[in-house]
Amino acid sequence: MFDPEKGERVCQSCGAVVAEKLEYSENETYPNFGLSKTEHIGMPSSLAQVDKGLSTVIPYSRVDGNGAILNHEQRSNMQRLIRWNKVSTTNRSYHRNLKSAFSLLLRLKDKLLLSDPIIEKAAYYYRKTVELKLIKGRSIKGFIVGCVYIACRESGALRSIDEISDAVDTDRVFAGKCYRLLLRRLRIKLPEIDTRTHLTRIANNAGVSEKSLRKAAELLSAIKDNPITYGKAPNALAIAVLYGACLIQGEKISQGSIAEAANTSIVTLRKRLLDIRKVFPEVPASLKI
Repeated sequence: MFDPEKGERVCQSCGAVVAEKLEYSENETYPNFGLSKTEHIGMPSSLAQVDKGLSTVIPYSRVDGNGAILNHEQRSNMQRLIRWNKVSTTNRSYHRNLKSAFSLLLRLKDKLLLSDPIIEKAAYYYRKTVELKLIKGRSIKGFIVGCVYIACRESGALRSIDEISDAVDTDRVFAGKCYRLLLRRLRIKLPEIDTRTHLTRIANNAGVSEKSLRKAAELLSAIKDNPITYGKAPNALAIAVLYGACLIQGEKISQGSIAEAANTSIVTLRKRLLDIRKVFPEVPASLKI
């Protein structure tokens, strides 16, 4: 009989301990964990690692598993095995490419405060990019930006392609080309951007009152299906609606401060505000900066 608490095999007749090693069959469970043998209890595998966290690591040691000291010939063999193990994991351009790309991915994770699921999804898309050989002749940074932006869009995270491009110091135009190429070749259909999420973020950054924010949400719900919003950037539309709500409520806020909170220009704000006034004539025409 196996005792899972003590990790011993005990004879049912006399009670003698037959074995003290932690030996498990397929139907037995690990002590204090409730996990079967087929379940994984080590470090979780990750697509954001070159080897997915499943590679074999041979440590430098002068003793074997039983604690016996290795002789000179055995140490030479171990050093040779360690060397070829390292060479075998870095001798392909595929592995070197993933190593460079995932280092950028981890840098983006720290700079943009991205979650682990977003990083895993971006790493999955980048692996698909390498498998389809889309990376040949193109920049690694551009495809990393495209993969991260797609992962953020699917997860509902508010990260613009300009923000991601600045974080890795790459060209935004080329990153946009890589992003569109990924959508076309991987056949990805992204969900529509919810403008209300931009509305809340801009209001918090600009310090807009809750009263004006609720009025802006009402205006945005009413204008959502209007043809005048088709083709407009969600960020620009959100800032125009929010500023129009502030004018209706009489809240004093400058165009420069609200444009800076939305990371856009005053010219864009004014253009979208003219569109908003066509639908809501009650928005005042005051354009004071």
